[in-house]
Amino acid sequence: MTKYLSSAYDPFAWIYNRHWGKSFLPTILPVMENLVLRHIPREARLIDLCCGTGQLAANLSGMGYKVTGIDGSSAMLKFAKKNAPDAKIIHADARDFAASLKNKSSKITKFHAVVSAFDSLNHIMSLSDLSSVFANVYQVLRSGGYFLLDLNTEAGYLYEWAGDFTIVEDDDVCVVQNTYSPSKRIATFDATIFRWQKGGWYRSDITMYQKYHNPDRVVALLKSAGFQDIEVYGFNLEDGIRPLSKEMRRAFFVCRKPGRPSK
Repeated sequence: MTKYLSSAYDPFAWIYNRHWGKSFLPTILPVMENLVLRHIPREARLIDLCCGTGQLAANLSGMGYKVTGIDGSSAMLKFAKKNAPDAKIIHADARDFAASLKNKSSKITKFHAVVSAFDSLNHIMSLSDLSSVFANVYQVLRSGGYFLLDLNTEAGYLYEWAGDFTIVEDDDVCVVQNTYSPSKRIATFDATIFRWQKGGWYRSDITMYQKYHNPDRVVALLKSAGFQDIEVYGFNLEDGIRPLSKEMRRAFFVCRKPGRPSK
């Protein structure tokens, strides 16, 4: 399978680590605590799926959880290994990562929870591939295990992906143009990056894509994968967690694998 994040995120890894890696932590950690963490033991096994440069994995490890970070970008994972030294880091595609978690007896290690944060799964561009992600998550969860993910909503794309912004530092400049096509329901992230290295400025150009997935279809895919107790919430920075509405710019989905939680 083509690794979505490997080709796109590798040249972006260093600047993502510097400017974006920690930005979502104040949002996701309280949500995780409320929807998932309070239901599982502190020593629980967790997967940070699409862990990027590892800042979330580092925070969860620091809280006592046994964290495995998984990402499709080898360059992102180089930073993750440094940022989250207590986490186990695995290079794998979100659509077929379960096979990477086999133990010495060739059985797949089971986890209390899987989380995928910061709209990572919006990079999955088709519902069939998103279904593959959900099937893998289901496979690696223990009975009663939790799955939490967030996705950008269409309101989020229309509000936050319409325009340009620039980051300027002494040794790097990043110019970003975000666009969203309502007809195709595809968002485009174009970045031109200048980095001062070895006495000169070096330029790189990066394009990445995200797909808006209708929340009702996401719920249907979760049900098809076997999940139960599916709850959907909306989120805006100004409002926090609320019932999902068309105005909410992010959607959180939380669900469980059937069965009694195992220790």
